[in-house]
Amino acid sequence: MTLFTDLFRAVGQLDDRRFLGAVIWSLLLTLAGLVVIFWLVMVLLGAALPETVNLPFIGAVTFVDNLASWAAAGLMLVLSVVLMVPTAAAVVGFFLDSVVEAVEARHYPHLPEANPASTGSQILDSIRFFGLLIVVNLIALVIYLLVAPLAPFIFWIVNGLLLGREYFTLVALRRLSPADAAKLRRNNRMMIWVAGTLMAVPLSVPVLNLIVPVLGVAVFTHQFHRMAGSGFRA
Repeated sequence: MTLFTDLFRAVGQLDDRRFLGAVIWSLLLTLAGLVVIFWLVMVLLGAALPETVNLPFIGAVTFVDNLASWAAAGLMLVLSVVLMVPTAAAVVGFFLDSVVEAVEARHYPHLPEANPASTGSQILDSIRFFGLLIVVNLIALVIYLLVAPLAPFIFWIVNGLLLGREYFTLVALRRLSPADAAKLRRNNRMMIWVAGTLMAVPLSVPVLNLIVPVLGVAVFTHQFHRMAGSGFRA
C-alpha cells in the first residue's frame, strides 16, 4: 500500500512548478530523442536500399523503397515501446535533482541540504544507464519473439529490476555514501524491484509513458526516506 500512497503523493505534486517543469522538459526531450532515432533508421534504410529493383520478366520496380519505408515505420512503432524505456530513463536523469529537491522541499523540509552529483557525473550516468538498457532490451527482444505470450511480463520484470536499482541508487547517493546506498538497496531489494516493476508497466503505455519516469523518481524519493527512516540526517 505504501507504493500506491507514494504514487498518489507524486501525482499530487504535479502542481509544483519545479516538478511540472521537469515533466515538461523530459517529455519534450524524450519525444525529440525518439524522433531522432526514427529519423536515423529511415536514413540508414534509404542509404542501404536501392530506389529501383530489376525483376525477371517484370523489369524495373520502383516502389520497393517506399514499401521498405512503410515497413520501417511500422517496425519503429513497435520498437518505440521498447525504446521508450531507455530513452525516457536517460532523459529524466538530467532532471533527477530538480524532481528530488521539489519532493523533499514539500514533504521533507526538515532535511539538511543534500550533495547532488555534478552535471558531468549526471550526464555520464545517464549515458551509461541508457547504454545498459538498450543492450538488455535488445537481448530481451529475442526472448520476446521466442515466447511472445510472456513478452509483456518479461519486459516489466527485467526493466523493473533495472529501473528500480538505478533510480533508487541515484536518489540515495544524494545523501548516503556509495557503500551505505548499496547496503540500503540490498536490504530492501524486493520492495525496490516491485516499485521498479510498477513503474515499468505504464512505460509500455503510449503517452502515459512520457510522464512516468518523473513520477517514478518522486516515488523512489519517498521510498528512500521511508527505508532510511523519517529522522534520517546526512
